Amino acid sequence: MSEPRLVEVRKNVLKQNDITARALRERFRNDGVFVASLVSSPGSGKTAFLERILTELQPEYRVAALVGDLATENDAMRLARSHAPVKQIVTGTICHLEAAMVERALEGWQPAPLDFLFIENVGNLVCPSSYDLGESVRFVLMSVTEGEDKPLKYPTIFNSADVAVITKLDLAAAVEFNSVAAHANIQAVRPGMKIFEVSSKTGEGIKDFLRFLTEQVPARKNPVSAN
Repeated sequence: MSEPRLVEVRKNVLKQNDITARALRERFRNDGVFVASLVSSPGSGKTAFLERILTELQPEYRVAALVGDLATENDAMRLARSHAPVKQIVTGTICHLEAAMVERALEGWQPAPLDFLFIENVGNLVCPSSYDLGESVRFVLMSVTEGEDKPLKYPTIFNSADVAVITKLDLAAAVEFNSVAAHANIQAVRPGMKIFEVSSKTGEGIKDFLRFLTEQVPARKNPVSAN
C-alpha cells in the first residue's frame, strides 16, 4: 500500500472517530453527565489516582468508569474496590481507546443517572492524542518518577489535554523531582495550562483536585440521601 493511501485511510478513520465523538458528547450533554478522560504513560499511577477520586466522590456524586487496557482486566478489578460501576474495554493490539469503543461499551451498561463518567485510556502518550472520546475534559498525568522533561518529549498529548496532573508527589523528594522545572516545561508546551500535584497514597492535593472537578458541575450534586 502506498504512503498516500495510508494517509487517506488514517484521515478517514479519524474523521469517523470525530463524528462518533461528537455524537457521544451531545449524548452526555443531554444526559447531564460530565465526562473526564485520563491519559498517561504506563506506571504513572493513573489507576491508583482514579480509584482515589471515585472513592472520594462517593456517596455525594454518582460516578462510573470505563477502563482501557490492551489485554487484562486488572485495572477494572482495582477500580471496583471503590464500589463504583466499572467496565473494562480490552483493546487487543490497539494502543488507545476510540470513540466507537466507548460507544459500544456503553450499550446496555451505562448506569443512569450519572454525575461523572471517567474514561481511563490505555497507558500511552502518543496514540491517544489524536482520538476524541467525547469527553468534557481531558487530564494528562505524569508522575514525579518520569522526569521533568516529559512534556517536552510528548508535546502533542499535553497540547490535546485540558489539565495536567503530576502524580506520586510522596516520592518527589526521593527522586529529587524539580517541580519548578516541570511546571515550566508544561507551560512551555501549553501556556496557561492548569496543573495539579497530587499523591494518591497520602491524599496530598486530592482535595484541590476534587474542588476543581466538582466546580465544573455544581448543579449536578446528588447526595445518596436524596435517592
